[in-house]
Amino acid sequence: MERKTLKKKLFLMLVMCFVQVGKSPIKDLFSDLRDGRKLLDLLSGLTGNQLVKERGSTRVHALNNINRVLQVLQQNNVELVNIGGTDIADGNHKLTLGLIWSIILNWQVKDVMKDVMSSLHQTNSEKLLLSWVRNVTRNYAAVNVLNFTTSWSDGLAFSAILHRFRPAAFSWEKILSLTPVERLDHTFAVAKELLAVERLLDPEDVVVQLPDKKSIIMYVTSLFAVLPNDITMDDIREVETLPRKFRLEGDDSHALDTPTVRILLPYIHKMSTWQNNNVHSTQCEYGLSEGFAAFQALAQEVEQVVEVEGAELEWYQVTLEEVLTWLLSAEDDLQSQKEISEDVEEVKKQFHTHEGFMLELKAHQSSLGNILQVGNQLINDGNLREEEEGEIREQMRLLNTRWESLRLHTMERQSRLHEVLMDLQQLQLEQLSDWLTRTEGRIREMEIEPVAGDLNTFHTQIEAHKFLQNDLEAEQLKVNSLTHMVVVVDENSGESATAALEEQLQSLGDRWAGVCRWCDDRWQQMQSLLNSGRITTSIR
Repeated sequence: MERKTLKKKLFLMLVMCFVQVGKSPIKDLFSDLRDGRKLLDLLSGLTGNQLVKERGSTRVHALNNINRVLQVLQQNNVELVNIGGTDIADGNHKLTLGLIWSIILNWQVKDVMKDVMSSLHQTNSEKLLLSWVRNVTRNYAAVNVLNFTTSWSDGLAFSAILHRFRPAAFSWEKILSLTPVERLDHTFAVAKELLAVERLLDPEDVVVQLPDKKSIIMYVTSLFAVLPNDITMDDIREVETLPRKFRLEGDDSHALDTPTVRILLPYIHKMSTWQNNNVHSTQCEYGLSEGFAAFQALAQEVEQVVEVEGAELEWYQVTLEEVLTWLLSAEDDLQSQKEISEDVEEVKKQFHTHEGFMLELKAHQSSLGNILQVGNQLINDGNLREEEEGEIREQMRLLNTRWESLRLHTMERQSRLHEVLMDLQQLQLEQLSDWLTRTEGRIREMEIEPVAGDLNTFHTQIEAHKFLQNDLEAEQLKVNSLTHMVVVVDENSGESATAALEEQLQSLGDRWAGVCRWCDDRWQQMQSLLNSGRITTSIR
């Protein structure tokens, strides 16, 4: 079966699983979606809201339906790139599949590794999954997983994962004595029985020279979802030190062949069951790994499958997906940052968090430059077909546009954080100065009257001094905050601004120290007078 036809069939099955029960079936993915009515049915099932359709059947009505679809998607933060209502109404194959995949990606393709990735501040789910596999199979001498293709052909890696967590289920020595096909058949059966992981692969799909990478990743991800998945940064760093030839070996991320479709069937069945029960959920047991990267691969291949020839073009495609995956995550991270607070301590935390984000941005800048440089070199070499060259030009344009937008929004937030933080800290300085002025006035008034010799006046002075000390302790919290001031010097402020701030801080520090010393000296004087007995003697 041609890949384009297979892809259309796959998407059709996925859409059928989404659409509400009782609706007429979709027979042709492209022609049946052109009036927008089926798409509205699809979104009604996903959002739980009944979406009204146009009553007529003209092209105007169709466009109104589709524009309503695009509006609902926008409201649900579904990212659509260069897809308009006329594209769907015209039955554009590539953009129709891109639209459907975006919908599936947003509602059902939820990476089961999302929480783990977030806790470890990782953006590459494939690297994380490989780290987990190597960790759990570490004590099995016969297993050395270097990739998601050739390392799985003998079946030992699958068996080792299961044996690591279910050692009583079978004998490892027995596994070693089996043939690869027997071993895989046994392991898939055990995973189904003990873990309820569907038998997504046939042994014959794996025992080949180069197994399908997507299929392996999807099945391993299913195991990851139901087994303990503790991963450390040491595990990740170990994978990062693997030779790149192993990490990229057999990368067939642009393919959708029969095993990939077969592995999606339980996922499709799961969605169908979910739909029949009218349960609207955002989670699915069988998520698709590397959703955004897969979207890029699928969108590029709808009209034709690009045969990757040459190491440079292969590197370009692989690295492009890595950069795009990271870029999507970075955009999400920036968007998820909270509104700038009005509390100075909270703004400091936000400022430092954003600093870390900017450092990560800077670290990835070279990757972006490399991919653009290689893309230009591929075009300049003149060995690409016209379609390939056009695709690479569009990829580079979109990549550069999104990167520049991310960079500008990042700089804008940094500037705003700096502005708000400096204003709040300056307000703190002014408030401290006002407090010191009032307190210095109180001290002058207290100094006018010497420490009393009679008990009643002495008691009043003691209470006044305790009141002052309480104020001093309360103000100490604000002073502590100022000892951790965040000062950013930019080109516009220069050294003069820094010197002025240092002078202001020095002056306030001296005044604060003077108030503290006076309070301590005054208290010592009162205690000495009280201990000497002179207060008691004077009132007898």
